[in-house]
Amino acid sequence: MSAPQTALEVRLLESIAEVPEATWNGLLAPDSSPFLEWAWLEALEQAGCVTAERGWLPRHLTVWRGEELVAAVPAYIKGNSEGEFVFDHQWAAVAQRHFRVRWYPKLIFAVPFTPATGDRVLVAPDLDRDVLRALIADVTPKLADTLELSSAHLLFPRADEQDVFVARNWIRRHGVQYHWSNDGFRTFEDFLATLPSKKRTQIRRERRGVRDAGIVVETRRGDAIDEETIAAAYTFYLSTVDKFAWGRRYLNERFFRLIAERWAKDRLEIVVAREGSRLLAGAINIRKNDRLYGRYWGGIEERPFLHFEVCFYHSIDEAIAQGIKVFEPGAGGEHKRARGFRPTLTNSAHWVADTRLRDTLADYCNREAEYLERVVSGEVDEEV
Repeated sequence: MSAPQTALEVRLLESIAEVPEATWNGLLAPDSSPFLEWAWLEALEQAGCVTAERGWLPRHLTVWRGEELVAAVPAYIKGNSEGEFVFDHQWAAVAQRHFRVRWYPKLIFAVPFTPATGDRVLVAPDLDRDVLRALIADVTPKLADTLELSSAHLLFPRADEQDVFVARNWIRRHGVQYHWSNDGFRTFEDFLATLPSKKRTQIRRERRGVRDAGIVVETRRGDAIDEETIAAAYTFYLSTVDKFAWGRRYLNERFFRLIAERWAKDRLEIVVAREGSRLLAGAINIRKNDRLYGRYWGGIEERPFLHFEVCFYHSIDEAIAQGIKVFEPGAGGEHKRARGFRPTLTNSAHWVADTRLRDTLADYCNREAEYLERVVSGEVDEEV
């Protein structure tokens, strides 16, 4: 990879639609997260899920060599801390209460509402990734100062990308998610054989409970994702977010339909649980290469063990059959460990304008990281 030979210009774009889909996707590496693709990010904008009124103002950071796009970062000016999954609500309170620092607005480099690790600085294949990453890390404080922002946050980058930002005086932070890895399993029973006897018995009992209730769980792909399935998936999503005080309707039905139109043939899978022809519950999976991402579980009725079957066991079964190597079922959930998911560190990096606040947060992140290392090693069983 080469360093750029001509002068580069940084531009902020108000919409990803200002870049043609093929041009944006031309920056993606073969193993980039599907959520970095133009189709996903543009659908969020077109459907009105990310707007200034919702606290998400698109300001995508792009780097140009003449009129050639050579790097891009999905970026948003945030007026709140919702939908980020790297939680800084306490940081905002500390900033205001102890340092008299206004925390909002702030800048984030992220995929809205999507806690999935992946490249955040997308770089043309003929250029050195780390050179462009360093450029973004260096120019961001200047942009933040110009825009009168308190801070900037790189959320869910790969570890090597985080390293570049930390080397430029950003704060390193870690979180924990629970992922399933395919260790060469041929069947679900092969997978169960790796678990302690008590857990094997529990999982078999939970799966049998769903079957004995006459509920069929299936994955719909391609032409099987019809209007009824899409509408049901959105209803299931609402049933979950409306159930909890912290739930937010980040997505709307228009977004679900746009993604179905664009990805039904190659990315989108909808898992449904039915009793006869009646759909009871479901979840969405997004697939790219040998990785599966689970999202948006919900159900219209509470049934014993149905959540575990739809969100975990059925998709593990499908992943084994299709040669999927990693299944990421989303954020949180110590209950996932008992079902064969392993704790995995996630990454973020943070630049804070106020140096006093920055030092306080850096100390907090160091102590937090020590605890999370113990979680991943199995020394402790809880998440932060």
